[in-house]
Amino acid sequence: MIARATDDAATFQELVFPYLQRDPLINSNLLTNVADRVRGIMNDPEPPVFVSVHSDSHEVVGVAISTALRGIQLAGLPAELVPPVVDVLVEAAPKAIGVHGTEASAKLFAEQYGARTGRSFAVADRSRLHVLVDFVAQQADGSPRLATEADLEAVTPMFSAYRQEVGHPGEGSVVDRRWLLQRVERERLWVWENDGQVVTMVGHQSPVFGAVRVGPVYTPPAHRGRGYASALTAHVTQHLRAAGDQVCLNTDLTNPTSNKIYAAIGYRPVQDFVGYAFS
Repeated sequence: MIARATDDAATFQELVFPYLQRDPLINSNLLTNVADRVRGIMNDPEPPVFVSVHSDSHEVVGVAISTALRGIQLAGLPAELVPPVVDVLVEAAPKAIGVHGTEASAKLFAEQYGARTGRSFAVADRSRLHVLVDFVAQQADGSPRLATEADLEAVTPMFSAYRQEVGHPGEGSVVDRRWLLQRVERERLWVWENDGQVVTMVGHQSPVFGAVRVGPVYTPPAHRGRGYASALTAHVTQHLRAAGDQVCLNTDLTNPTSNKIYAAIGYRPVQDFVGYAFS
């Protein structure tokens, strides 16, 4: 096996999407990450590194990406393909903030990458990918609607707070506002409004190969416990399902409330992942 790196998102998309589309759920993060960079709606403080793993016959058999804000994403990369990816990324991304993947692959990567870069690592998060199976509507006071540019004053601080809570701090409100505006323009951001006030936001990615991922989901602390996030996530889920796509989302395994909410809507577990932070 041999791994190759590039910083050209469009070339990478053409090369690896036929492989990734075999499992668009497990590979959802990789697919949307690359696709949004090709569309020009991802903002990176440093150029990303895209890695493809090839067999002796030159067939793509594995994919990983490294970005400044999210670290190294392995998705469903098999553990046996980790060593050639490490070989590339110790040179191309020696200061990655972390690695995220299945338990076996992420741990092996962290061990080998850490040993070769002289860095230590520790578990930073555990998450679970879910897919919608049986939809159940949810109710709350108020109503859902697509976000507009006028909502940016309300949702920008929400998004910044969301980043902090999930451990992905952004580059400030100006960058967050631009990120949100791009989603508003593409009708990928929804809000729940009650008594004239925006109380929850839910975004989603564009469908890729028949799968679409919901997120981010955020309710400010002052408005929690009233069912707003459940109702809006359910509404967005139903809207996406009506288009004929599989709908999925990721949850933090340390947050029992969100996992309970999504189970009530009809989401069921597909795959667990772990993230390791480097120091």
